[in-house]
Amino acid sequence: MNHSQLRAFHAVANHGSFTAAANKLHVSQPTISDHVRALEDHYQIKLFERNGRQIALTGLGQALLDISHDLFALETRAEDLLTAARGLLSGKLRVAADSPYLIMPLLGEFHRRHPGIELSLSIGNATEVKHKLLARRCDIAVLPNDPFDTFTDPEKNVPEDGQLFRKGLREDRILCVVHRRHAWSRRRSLKFEELIDQVLIVREKGSNTRARFEYAMADAGIKPASMLEVGSREAVREAVAAGLGVGVISESELGHDSRLHPLKIQNRALLVIETLVCLQQSRKLPIIEAFFDISQSSS
Repeated sequence: MNHSQLRAFHAVANHGSFTAAANKLHVSQPTISDHVRALEDHYQIKLFERNGRQIALTGLGQALLDISHDLFALETRAEDLLTAARGLLSGKLRVAADSPYLIMPLLGEFHRRHPGIELSLSIGNATEVKHKLLARRCDIAVLPNDPFDTFTDPEKNVPEDGQLFRKGLREDRILCVVHRRHAWSRRRSLKFEELIDQVLIVREKGSNTRARFEYAMADAGIKPASMLEVGSREAVREAVAAGLGVGVISESELGHDSRLHPLKIQNRALLVIETLVCLQQSRKLPIIEAFFDISQSSS
């Protein structure tokens, strides 16, 4: 199998277009197209459905992508291993996180210690970030512990189903936030029961904050009358500031916004452990170990 053709396919499948793949691989778009077409012609198969400029993977294309993820992940591990022999003077580390607030200081310290390492960061909700890590599209992730697990000690390293290795970073709390002119703005806390008649502003499905909050409410036998779903933590803050309801957000994401007033919820289940995560098979790579060492010294 031609390695360049497979790499071209992998880039197109990952980035969703021939142009984006060409930019990623630093070649021309016709070169990418030729490589993919040659791969399809050689095996007399179809990897993409094409509709004008829109493309979608066929079933066979998706199956090949799963294999190419593993193949190029091994290639990256080999490159990282050889890079480590030069004392982490060069290489690349891909990081994903469910929030920028915890990861930015760690990235800054890592860059100061290893300025030759190229860093990339992507942000998404917890489900998106975990999927990216399992698909080997990032090397390290910052994720909260699962809403239904028993991981409650930030000092413990906990494997997850044999696939993931976690190191606790810090404890975070889920809060409610109201507008500063809300009737609750002089209070410090509230009970779940008081939320029944409120419009709750929550993140999209896939958000760990939302999942944990809904689980805790269900466990308390509370069902809110109304929920407003928005697509980001910034949107939660803006919706509250606009007077649309009571927001649900983690304490680390609240920031300093004079328009908003935070309220603790009297429920222990709303404490979250934020963790640094990698694949078990990657944890001994020098570049991964170096990042975990920084998290240890920063905690």
